[in-house]
Amino acid sequence: MAMRKRDDEVFPNAAGIDIGASSHWVAVPRHLAEQAGCDPVRETGAMTDDLNALADWLLALGVDTVALESTGVYWIPVYEVLEQRGLKVWLVDARQMKYVPGCKSDVQDCQWLQKLMSLGLLRAAWRPDGEVCVVRAVARQREVQITDQATWVQRMQKALVQMNIQLIEVLGDVMGARGQAIIRAIVAGERDPKVLARHRTNRVKASADDVTKALTGNWRDEHLFVLGQALAMYDDIARRLHECDAKLQALLCERSRAQVDLGRAPKAGSKLRVEFDVRQSLANWAGVDLTRINGIGVTVVMKLLTEIGRT
Repeated sequence: MAMRKRDDEVFPNAAGIDIGASSHWVAVPRHLAEQAGCDPVRETGAMTDDLNALADWLLALGVDTVALESTGVYWIPVYEVLEQRGLKVWLVDARQMKYVPGCKSDVQDCQWLQKLMSLGLLRAAWRPDGEVCVVRAVARQREVQITDQATWVQRMQKALVQMNIQLIEVLGDVMGARGQAIIRAIVAGERDPKVLARHRTNRVKASADDVTKALTGNWRDEHLFVLGQALAMYDDIARRLHECDAKLQALLCERSRAQVDLGRAPKAGSKLRVEFDVRQSLANWAGVDLTRINGIGVTVVMKLLTEIGRT
């Protein structure tokens, strides 16, 4: 089906910016450039002072809307500076321009972007407000650290297998309380399987003899070195995770809009209490306990609120 031609401008004072790593190309409406006696296309640097100067220029010309290409993460500083200066910024997917019939500008991509924006042929990507972006950044950093920590757990498991320490076969969870105690004892220099097996508790299904056999290994120096390095990285990330959790909790408390009654809190210091406190902060932010919805837990609620905020 043919597309209806549009000669009327929906955003007559819109600018288009082609985002780059070291510089950006900016196109403004020709009528605004002619009024100011300047060229409608300009290259600007990527430094903060350059972006502030760009905002001054756009505002002086009378530009009220700016379209940006979503290129990597290079668009973020431009978006934030222009938005802080009062300009309405649209983040658009570069692929949208390929779907619009017409010839792409031979001069600069920014001219084609500016033209499509002025005609209302682009759609802005959704972006949460600044309050949510702060929480989202910390929450995403926390997810990255959890992924990194899991990688070091896998490396510890590999080192144990290479030494023929079948810890996972008798404990299941290598990084549980008993598993960590055994690994830390090995890294500290303990090699006697009977001494290592003393960390076993009655909760472990495997017998003491089975645990002792599983902890009888081939103690090669290179595997012990890797195990110690992996454990150190695991502990370092655990400290960073604790910092993320504290920061995230503080941000959630700042955004509390209500005091939702979740009932009696679990005993202080328990794992249930930690989850309860997070659930309480999320409920206070949302104004309702979303975990009461079947199938939705604290993790899902955290993801929803930190990505889209409170609607």
